[in-house]
Amino acid sequence: MSIFVDSNTKVIYQGLTGSQGRYYGLLNRDYGTQVVGGTNPKKAGEDVDGIPIFANCAEAVEATGATASCIFIPAAGVYSAVMDAAAGGIKFIVCITEGVPAHDEATFYNELKAQYPDVQLLGPNCPGIISPGQCNIGITAGHIAKAGGPVGIVSRSGTLTYQALYELQQKDIGVTTCVGIGGDPVPGTSFIDCLAAFEADPDTHAVMMIGEIGGSAEEEAADFIKNHMTKPVSSYIAGVTAPPGKKMGHAGAIVSGGKGTADAKMEALRDAGVKVGLNPTEAGELMAEIVASL
Repeated sequence: MSIFVDSNTKVIYQGLTGSQGRYYGLLNRDYGTQVVGGTNPKKAGEDVDGIPIFANCAEAVEATGATASCIFIPAAGVYSAVMDAAAGGIKFIVCITEGVPAHDEATFYNELKAQYPDVQLLGPNCPGIISPGQCNIGITAGHIAKAGGPVGIVSRSGTLTYQALYELQQKDIGVTTCVGIGGDPVPGTSFIDCLAAFEADPDTHAVMMIGEIGGSAEEEAADFIKNHMTKPVSSYIAGVTAPPGKKMGHAGAIVSGGKGTADAKMEALRDAGVKVGLNPTEAGELMAEIVASL
């Protein structure tokens, strides 16, 4: 099985008519993802390589039965795109866009929780989600992901999401689903959301978690793992050498006042029984040991 998306998931690309939306939308369709439509109010009635374009998500959902969307809209339009998807009946929204204002993120995060509690938002500023061999939504390269389980991956870092997939592929270890949650200050989907879903998935038998400096998400995940998970976890935390007070890459990756350090996160994870690697390759090797013992 998988979490959040599978071979039956029908996807709308919001921004399919743009260069990046078109490139990844068609790439994901070629992978096998059911890309059934796109949205652009100025180009409704047209198509992109045979994929119909609709004025909004409500029209697209009515015509195609889509349940997921992928947003390739410029940052200024992401708030409207997220709310259009939710109001239109989309249940799983993947927002790839980088640079979304934190105020907008907080606003649509809270509006979704209040008005559309059954809608799951992934991102913004994330690589997306892939259930290898079934569905790929976003910008993850499908050829580095081995299908068949038994490992689930959740990562805050885009680049390290890809490396985690590659490390496991090199060890002939398959993945049920890999989720890139993104590193912005207000992520729509948390580590805990994914850990809980993997814990409930009968085909996921172990989880690889990639974190980074800044915030308290990894410590909160460690507490969840300690108290609620029965499946083994390996982890890597990026940013061991990051100087305090410096933002490192992601908007949420900042160490301030001695909080959010890599060392503190690794200590919390180890205390929860997680096997913590000092680099991505070591985290993959630790996962290989876990898989061998299953």
